[in-house]
Amino acid sequence: MKDGFELGCDGPQTLVVGVDGSDTGWRAFHYALGQARRQGARVVAVFADNLQAATFAGAGALALPLVESSADEYREELRGAVEGLGAEHGVAVRFVVAVADPVLALTRVAEEVRADAILVGASTRAAHRLFGSVAVRAVRSGRWPVTVVP
Repeated sequence: MKDGFELGCDGPQTLVVGVDGSDTGWRAFHYALGQARRQGARVVAVFADNLQAATFAGAGALALPLVESSADEYREELRGAVEGLGAEHGVAVRFVVAVADPVLALTRVAEEVRADAILVGASTRAAHRLFGSVAVRAVRSGRWPVTVVP
């Protein structure tokens, strides 16, 4: 037992999944819902708000009122879709907005909720070949099993 609790002892009770509205993000969320439904677990869907993270890091010029309004609307649409799908499938779902880099957001939330696993959609961005995908960086955190959904 490490840090006061054992991960994955009787099947997952809490799954953390990254959601961003992409096709692979939705596939990861649906996969998490299916696994949670079959195993009686709950899902915590994490949306990493990179725009606000950049603003907090000192790039205040990015925080235009119109952009912020659009971002708020997008987050609320995503929240509604995530919570609706959870209810439709009979799975307890919590939607979390984390102002951070996606990997940092996923690992912070996973730590907070004592997650048994992290699920993410496969990256489709070319830049990830240089800097590493969310999935690879999450695996390198070394704390949770990471499932990458294509």
